Amino acid sequence: MYLFDTDILIYHFNSEIPEKSKDEIRRILKSHFNISVISKMEFLGFRKHSEHSFVKAKIFIDYARVFQLEEGIVEMVIDLRRNYKIKLPDAIICSTALLNDFILVTRNTEDYQQTGIKIYNPFE
Repeated sequence: MYLFDTDILIYHFNSEIPEKSKDEIRRILKSHFNISVISKMEFLGFRKHSEHSFVKAKIFIDYARVFQLEEGIVEMVIDLRRNYKIKLPDAIICSTALLNDFILVTRNTEDYQQTGIKIYNPFE
């Protein structure tokens, strides 16, 4: 199963996924559209959304299974932040993926590489 990082949501929403990976991303979205609550906040909270794009983005996100901040995620975020140089939003996304044994779909591999998480980068 997979968890989408915010960057891939944006690339997909803007039709910027590389041609070679478009079918795979669509397939994963149809069966494993999982996101962290932080990705929902980042994606929908983008200040440059027009009213039209915000409505489209909201409809798109409504299809996702959104993982909330549960105690296990919070504890893992604390551990990650104490042991690695990782931003809070990235630590939340990473912890959500690790605790649920998800592969993280992201282009920002450098943000997560020290954590040992499994990653699928559709840009490689």
